[in-house]
Amino acid sequence: MITTIILLLLISIITWFWLDTLKSRERAKLICKQTCRELKLQLLDDTIALVRMGLKRNNNGKLIIQRLYQFEFDDGNNQRQTGRVLMRGISLEMLEMPGFIQPM
Repeated sequence: MITTIILLLLISIITWFWLDTLKSRERAKLICKQTCRELKLQLLDDTIALVRMGLKRNNNGKLIIQRLYQFEFDDGNNQRQTGRVLMRGISLEMLEMPGFIQPM
């Protein structure tokens, strides 16, 4: 009985984590696409890659998962540039695109 409850709890936590990661990644990708479109740049390969993940506290002191994604974009001169987007949960924390947007 206890083993079943622990197993169900573990499966629930893994499922939540997986869905939260997908949601954060899709939100980060949408932010990158919109920013590139506004700056008349091209998001290359239409992908972003998870670089780092950790726990941080939000403004209310609650622990939340922070994820750092990396992406590549064309700077308009056929040069690949690397940008980074930092997400706290599904909220944008920082967007960096060298030569266009610097981190805050």
